[in-house]
Amino acid sequence: MKLVIFDVDGTLVDSQNIIVAAQHRAFAAVGLEPPSRERALSIVGLSLPEAFTVLVGADGPVDELVKAYKADFNTLRADPANAEPLFPGVLDCLQTLRDREDVLLGIATGKSRRGIAHLLERHGWHGDFATIQTADDAPSKPHPAMILQAMAEVGVDARDTVMVGDSSFDMAMAHAAGVLPVGVTWGFHPVDALLEAGAQRIVHSYAELDSLLAHFPAQVSPNPA
Repeated sequence: MKLVIFDVDGTLVDSQNIIVAAQHRAFAAVGLEPPSRERALSIVGLSLPEAFTVLVGADGPVDELVKAYKADFNTLRADPANAEPLFPGVLDCLQTLRDREDVLLGIATGKSRRGIAHLLERHGWHGDFATIQTADDAPSKPHPAMILQAMAEVGVDARDTVMVGDSSFDMAMAHAAGVLPVGVTWGFHPVDALLEAGAQRIVHSYAELDSLLAHFPAQVSPNPA
C-alpha cells in the first residue's frame, strides 16, 4: 500500500481570507496591531500556539491570542466573504486516488480536530481518509510526529509515503520523517521556501500532482521548478 498525506490550509482549501480575518480580530482583542497579510499567511501550517509565538514572541500574549482566534473563527465562517473554497482539481484528484486499490489517503494539519470535523462534514469526506493527524494529536509541524503516527496507524513504510503541502513546515516535516516531500505552488509559501525546506518535487496543478502520484513510489528525481 501507498500513503498520500495532504496538508489542508493552502493545499486542499483556500482558507486565506478567514485566517487573516481571524488573526486581525484576535490581535484587536488584545490591543495589538495585526500582522500584514503576507506575515499572517507565513505561519499557516503551524499549530496556533506556535504560530502566534512566531508572530509576537514567546513573551507575548500567546494564550490570549489563541483563545480570541478560536472564539471568532466559527462566527467568521458565516460570512460569505470568508468562504473556504477547495482549490481547482482537488475533487478529481482525491477521487482518482480513492479509486486506486493500492492507495490510502491521510491528512496532517495544524487545524484542530474540531476544524477537520467541519471540513469532512462540509465536503462529505467521512471515511475517505484512513488517517487524520491534527494539532490535537501531535507536536506542531515541522516535527515529524504527525507523519510518523500516520504511517504507524495504517502500516505503511516511509518509502511508500508522500507528503503534499504548500508550506515550508510541510516540507521540513516530510524530510524529517523520511518521506517524499511534494510542494504545491498554489498555497501560501513561495517555491524558494519549499525547496529550502526540502521539497523534492514541485507541482503547479492538481493535474500535475495526479501524474506524479500515478508513478509513485518509483524513484523520483528532484524537480526544483
